[in-house]
Amino acid sequence: MIMVVALIVAAIVGLSVPQDEATGLKAAVCRVIHPLDGADACADGDYRDPDEPYDPDNPKDVPDVPENDPFEPAKCLLAEDQTKTTVVVQILFIKISGSETVKVQQWSDGTVTMERVSEVGGGVTASISAGIPGLKDWGGSASLSGSYMKGSGSGGQWVFDKNKSDDPQADLEANLADAKKFADFLKDVQDCNNRPGRSELQMICGYHANKKKGDLDPDRAPDVDITKTSTEVAGGLSLGKSFSKGKGDGKKDLGSISTDLLSASMTEDVVVLRTKTGSDAGKVTFVYTFSVGGQGGEVVQGKGSKMQQVAVTYDAAAFDEEEKNGDPHRPQKLAITTSEEIGDGGGVKVGAGANAGPVTIDVGGGGGTIHSTIHTETAELPLDNDADSTLVEDWLRGRGDFPASDALPNPSDATKPLTDDAGPLETLLHDKAKLSRLDYEANTDWWNASLGIGFGISAGQVTLGFKLFGIDVTHEEKKQTITGDPTYATGPQKGGGRPWVEWKNCTRTKPIPT
Repeated sequence: MIMVVALIVAAIVGLSVPQDEATGLKAAVCRVIHPLDGADACADGDYRDPDEPYDPDNPKDVPDVPENDPFEPAKCLLAEDQTKTTVVVQILFIKISGSETVKVQQWSDGTVTMERVSEVGGGVTASISAGIPGLKDWGGSASLSGSYMKGSGSGGQWVFDKNKSDDPQADLEANLADAKKFADFLKDVQDCNNRPGRSELQMICGYHANKKKGDLDPDRAPDVDITKTSTEVAGGLSLGKSFSKGKGDGKKDLGSISTDLLSASMTEDVVVLRTKTGSDAGKVTFVYTFSVGGQGGEVVQGKGSKMQQVAVTYDAAAFDEEEKNGDPHRPQKLAITTSEEIGDGGGVKVGAGANAGPVTIDVGGGGGTIHSTIHTETAELPLDNDADSTLVEDWLRGRGDFPASDALPNPSDATKPLTDDAGPLETLLHDKAKLSRLDYEANTDWWNASLGIGFGISAGQVTLGFKLFGIDVTHEEKKQTITGDPTYATGPQKGGGRPWVEWKNCTRTKPIPT
């Protein structure tokens, strides 16, 4: 009976109702007939099996996209090279860290950015170990450790976009060459400043460094000033084995070896970007990032992480004045980004120790390579009127209809037809946001070295240990390159859905291998 009524309604609708309204009514009928397949199956009025794969050659799957589609983002990230070195010093239960991160990013509009951020932090750490019953005679043990760290940092971002033409590929090559020159120049200047001796020798060193930079401004300040605060909670599990000689009162400890099996961390970052040049000059952006990650295994290692990020942009002068007077803020742009990374590769991290009574001396190290895939989704929302700006600010502050516990919207959810209970932010993202999704392949090469002097107190099979002093150095080099078919969601179609289409502003330029 439902099928007969549906066919009659569809026939009447097709004959007597304007096309836009007809499609909406057909979609409603379709959802009655296929109630378990979701709204996407009836988005354009005609039923489509949700398990049917996307076919770019099928006109049904690819809508007509207008020239200069306002929903198409202007650029995408093609590739990123990141180098990070972290040094951690531990004195008793106190942990002090310092790190420097350098990123070089290639963008599809031909521009290149280089970013350097230095961070320092402090916190507490502790560990406890216990003997493994089945390995008691062999000295086997397991150890759990945990730490809590808070830190802050600062740095800058340089934008290389001097080369501009109708060929973004050629612009990218030229701007990347400028960025490499400038990076080498900064490194040489730092080496000169760190050299011991008289200032005359440093001046000579600096003169030769300037000759390498070409026609770049040697005193060029960052285009974006960066400040950062972060909080990290981390933990780990390791297994070990101790060695001894003799028995009874003549037993002598010879030392131990250990291996890290699992490590995990949860990080919250707040980054403030103050832009001084270019089209965004005079704006301030607050970037809130929450990420969780873990790594485990020996010889063959597995790695996984998930990141959620919110970036909100204000007029810097207006924001500072509003903050001073206690007035409400008016954001100009909102961006929501989510990413998931999963991978594996070869590598190992081991340690060895020697005992001198209750005092132990431990050394450790390791290295490896992780191959991973990264999936990212982004929603960019320009806030060009007071109503939208106020709505987003209320959401950020958890005011009104936005409880602070509300989950962060997923950008891909905004491509689906709106439901009857859709909230104001969901509606705004669906109607106006620029939605995109990208996939990357990444290789991370890392090595680690550590030295520690510890003290342990045993009670049966449980050992409470802590470090008197320790130093740990980790170095990572990560290369990330775009892959797959970059897509963005065009505007809402008949039936309410926003289909994914080719992102031409992203595919027109190819990343340059470095």
